[in-house]
Amino acid sequence: MQLEELRGRIPDEFIEAAAAQGITALTPPQELAVENGLLDGKSFVVAAPTASGKTLIAEMAIIKSAIERKRKAVYVAPMRALVSEKFADFRRFYPSLRIAMSIGDLDALDQWLTEYDIVLASTEKLDSLIRHGAGWLGEAGCLVFDEVHMLGDQGRGPTLEILMTRLRRLCKDAQMLALSATVGNSGELAGWLNAELVESDYRPVALEKGVEFGSVIHYGDREEKLSGTHKLPELRITQDTLEKKKQILLFYSTKRNAESGAEKLGEVVSGCLSSAERKALESLSKTAVSALDSPTAQCEKLGRAIRNGVAFHHSGLVNEQRKLVEDAFRQGLLKALCSTTTLGIGVNLPAHTVVVRDTSRYSEAGGAERIGVNEVTQLFGRAGRPKYDKSGRALLIARSGDEITDLYDRYIAGELEPIVSKLGVKPILRTHVLAFVATRFLTNEDSILGFLSETLYGYQYSSLSELREITREVLGELEKWGFLEKRGSVYSTTRLGGRVSELYIDPLSARWILDSLMKERDDTANLFMLANTVEMRPYVRETEDAAEAFMHYQYMLSGNSVNYDSEELLFYDPIKPLSTALMLRRWINETPERELTQAYRTTPGAIYAKVTNADWLLYACTELGKIARVNTRPLLELRIRMKYGIKKELVDLVRLRQVGRARARLLYDNGIRSVADLRKEGAATRAELLFGKEISKIILEQVKTL
Repeated sequence: MQLEELRGRIPDEFIEAAAAQGITALTPPQELAVENGLLDGKSFVVAAPTASGKTLIAEMAIIKSAIERKRKAVYVAPMRALVSEKFADFRRFYPSLRIAMSIGDLDALDQWLTEYDIVLASTEKLDSLIRHGAGWLGEAGCLVFDEVHMLGDQGRGPTLEILMTRLRRLCKDAQMLALSATVGNSGELAGWLNAELVESDYRPVALEKGVEFGSVIHYGDREEKLSGTHKLPELRITQDTLEKKKQILLFYSTKRNAESGAEKLGEVVSGCLSSAERKALESLSKTAVSALDSPTAQCEKLGRAIRNGVAFHHSGLVNEQRKLVEDAFRQGLLKALCSTTTLGIGVNLPAHTVVVRDTSRYSEAGGAERIGVNEVTQLFGRAGRPKYDKSGRALLIARSGDEITDLYDRYIAGELEPIVSKLGVKPILRTHVLAFVATRFLTNEDSILGFLSETLYGYQYSSLSELREITREVLGELEKWGFLEKRGSVYSTTRLGGRVSELYIDPLSARWILDSLMKERDDTANLFMLANTVEMRPYVRETEDAAEAFMHYQYMLSGNSVNYDSEELLFYDPIKPLSTALMLRRWINETPERELTQAYRTTPGAIYAKVTNADWLLYACTELGKIARVNTRPLLELRIRMKYGIKKELVDLVRLRQVGRARARLLYDNGIRSVADLRKEGAATRAELLFGKEISKIILEQVKTL
């Protein structure tokens, strides 16, 4: 079907935007959706391969709602990067529409979103907006949930499931679209959502899937001899890809393996670089290394890899490094990229060949486990993307001849796994039940169970007896902790309970914080209060100094409302959160990142993730402390120190723009120990000598107004 045939049925703005992207005809799944009522407002589950045009199906519904029906459209995705990418696309192609993105502060109503036609948000942020009473959501005419296979994820799935169920009630006549490339039970999902099903195996870029062994790729019906000759399979596949003048993306099970892979690949990639590419990569390498004030061993390793035309990508990198790597790969400067699953969802990269090197991973709970078919399929989908390639290939690596058939049958010929609800456990329900009551959405046991019966869990399991028992336990626990009160059969939140729900922290964490706030605390005890929350897991590695320090801080665990011997906390070891607290203590005492990564065998990205979480939790502690009427001034100061990683003596100086951890220390060590000191004679000259004219001018201009 040609797009022109839709003129009159869909706003012209959509047809013009599609044409600007070179799209003139519908793909088979898009045509199926239109024929089955997409433009008439029907809801859909779209299960089709990556790059088959699912996003354009959503775009048709969004634009129809926003322009023709004059009703707000909401797009939801699990990853911030994916939300940001779609936001940029909509802004570029629909300049006349009011388009907003909301992925930030979880304790904000963002009332300004009321004025926008299209809102793009992360799952957690949209859930938070509902908790804060975002009334405009009820006006939405179109709801799009991307990467909906995340319903089966232990961590993020339950929030998505609750959100989808709640929005179905809140937006009764809204069109709902659920999109995914990896749903083994798409029919069941469509039944749950009362939606039409579009299921297709269409892919505009042909993708061959095979298993490599002994320099031969086995595709099932044929074999292909690799031109690469290296003894390591991933290197010979890379050699073969480079000979085709293409780029390669390799997935590994661990950060360490990805880094090691990048180092090895540099051997074969560096020889294929032009002099112009080498020059550009040298500059990128310096930028990557200098992303931190004190470059770590990982930064230097990344810099070396980039100089050779390769990079690694994982959660241990800081945001600036991740973006640099992604952009350089898009530009074709990086020829090979070694990644963990951080690049497995949503990101559009020009990889002709994808290799999933590891099909098992290690977890503390289960040891070595084989990864699922859905995950491998998701990773395979990164190969052969439209706009970049006319074909692609996705490969597994066999370690022996006997393994070829097993890998092929399991991951290539095998069926996708069904999505199964992860909702029915107490820690997950605790947070959501409190939110139900806090927003007066559901206020008694029967109404809560009635709602839960509408979830995917309720749809998949006919008996709710187990869920009823868990719900009763949760309600009793929340009442005991002082977050709920009951009159007759009706529950309401206390002032504390309402604020805990708004702050988007686990009630278990909130109760621990409230108990801890009542005790005498130094900086380390405050940091232990943060680290011993659900939100700070997983912890850094256990250290000897934490075991020694525990004798001084074990009093924090006594006389609490939280039962640390409960089944839920069966594997609880207080030395682990205390180790994390001591790492944060070193951070606020200006220990360089390089030393921290070595001492705790961690990465800069992991450190910054902990610092970001700690910043949020310090804010939550301060807010709860106000209600509990405790002195919050030490927490406010600690939050500034946490944000910048500074000692107490630098707190005044970091008030200035352009003055962070490193510059504040330089000023202090050169005799400028406060903002007031910058007003003294000779201070301007010293600042200029330290930072140059441009930066010192920005700093000194601020002093006049402080």
